Amino acid sequence: MVQLTTNTPNQAVRAQNLQLQFRTKLSDPVFTGRKLQGVGGACISVALIDANTGHVVTSGLESCIKLDVVVLEGDFNKDDEDDWAHEEFENFVVKERQQKGLLLMGDLQVMLNGGIGELGELIFTDNSSWNRSKRFRIGLKKASGYCGNTRVREAKTDAFRVKEHRGESSKKHDIPAFEDEIWRLKMIAKDGKYHRKLSEAGIHKVGDFLLQLFMDPMKLKEILGMSSNSTNWDTLENHAKSCKINGKLYFYYTDGTRKHGAVFNTDHQLIGLIKDRVYCASDGLSADDLVSN
Repeated sequence: MVQLTTNTPNQAVRAQNLQLQFRTKLSDPVFTGRKLQGVGGACISVALIDANTGHVVTSGLESCIKLDVVVLEGDFNKDDEDDWAHEEFENFVVKERQQKGLLLMGDLQVMLNGGIGELGELIFTDNSSWNRSKRFRIGLKKASGYCGNTRVREAKTDAFRVKEHRGESSKKHDIPAFEDEIWRLKMIAKDGKYHRKLSEAGIHKVGDFLLQLFMDPMKLKEILGMSSNSTNWDTLENHAKSCKINGKLYFYYTDGTRKHGAVFNTDHQLIGLIKDRVYCASDGLSADDLVSN
C-alpha cells in the first residue's frame, strides 16, 4: 500500500503506509437512540498512523484531513494487519432500510488535528437484526477532496449488535454499583433461574451478593448450584468484585461459628442479618426477624 515517495541523495525511495485507526474500543452493547461511547464512557479517539513506524502522522497535509463516518457490515472480517482496496471497503458500507431514514445520525464527519481526532455524537436509529450478519461496524474513510490520490487505508471497529433501546432496561453495567439490582451482574439473567435462586435467599442487590461472597463463597455457590470450577462462576465473581464500595462495613457475630450475626455501616445502622451463613439485607427482613435478632 504505497502512498507517498520522496527521493533523497544516497537513499532508497521511502514509502509511507497511511492508515486510519480507532484508538478506543466501543462500549458494548449499543442501543438505538443512545450516543455511541467508548468503554467506560470514554470519548472515541481516532488517529492517522504511518504503519511502517507505528507513529501518528503529526504534520503535513495528511495530518489535518476530514474523515467520513460510515456504517459497515459486521462480516467485514479483514484483520487490521491486512490491506484492502478502497472498493472492497465501500462494498461493505450499509445503507439504511427503506422508509427508515438515516441509519446513523449525528456528527458524520470528524476533522483530524495533528493526526488525532475524536468522534462526535453518533446515534443509531435502527437495530442490526435485519442485516445479513446481524451486526454492524463503524468505519472511517478520508472525505472527498482531501489528499488527492494519496491512499489512506480506512479504519473499522470490532463488530457489535445494535439493540432497540427498550432492551436497555436489562443492560449489564460494565462496573456494577453496590446498590444495583443483582441481575446487573454478568451471568445473572433478569428473572432467570439464578436471579430467582438469589432472590429466594434474600440476595437482591450487588452489595448483598458481595457480602455473601465475602462471608461464605461456598454457600453462595450452593445457592446458585454452580460448581467451583465453573467458568460461569469465574465470570460472575470477577464482575461482582469490580464493584467499588464506598465506606466500611462491620460484621458482628453472635458466636464463634460465624453462622449468625449482623452487618452495620459506619453510621452504626443495621444493613442486614446473617442467618445460617446466608446474608439477608435489612429491607428484605420481616418485623419478627428484626426483633428476634
